[in-house]
Formats: sequence, C-alpha cells, structure tokens
Amino acid sequence: MAHFIVTGNYTNDAMKGMVAHPSDREAAARALVEAAGGKVQAYYMTTGEKDFMMIAKAKDGIDVIASLLVAGASGTVSNLKTVRGFTSAEFTAAQKKAGAIAATYLPANSGVLINET
Repeated sequence: MAHFIVTGNYTNDAMKGMVAHPSDREAAARALVEAAGGKVQAYYMTTGEKDFMMIAKAKDGIDVIASLLVAGASGTVSNLKTVRGFTSAEFTAAQKKAGAIAATYLPANSGVLINET
C-alpha cells in the first residue's frame, strides 16, 4: 500500500458551516477515503498556508484521487495538493535499485554522442 500526503484549504462556506454546526472533519475525511478503498493514518488541522493535512494509505493513487474529487466537487475544500510519501525502507530500496542501474545511464554532459537512427 502506498502513502499519500494531502493538504488543502477549507472554503469560506465550509468555515461558516463549521462555526454554525461544529463537526469532526477527520471522521468525514476518513469515511470518504475508506469509501474509495483507502485508509486515513493521520489527519491534522494546520496553521499557515494550508488548513489541513492528511496522511492516507491506499492501494494506488486512484483510490485517493477518487475521494479528493468528491471532496473538491463539494465546494468545501480548495487548493488540494497530493504527494506520494515513501517510508525509509521504500526509499532505501529505491537507492539500492538506483545503484544497480546507474551504470546503464549516459548523462547529457558525458560528451558521448548517441547515434539515433
């Protein structure tokens, strides 16, 4: 399962709704992500440029993107950003793979001309 880090902002309408009718936004996000086949590992309200940050785990990006499409279409969130997160073990595996294939790469600054026919 892959990890995805999602950040975003609440719209003015969403904030009006939260003031008038306080609700657990983590529970709402969790239900939406789970309906798409993923799992929320963490959900935080944040200060600064973004209003919330969520770490979700899913089989692939399609599950997370589907839930974000629903949230975005609701008009209550904006500026959604999603990045793929990698555990230390996953990144170590990527480093090992890079080391194994590094000799096959010819950098653009190598001075070697490649005959493309």
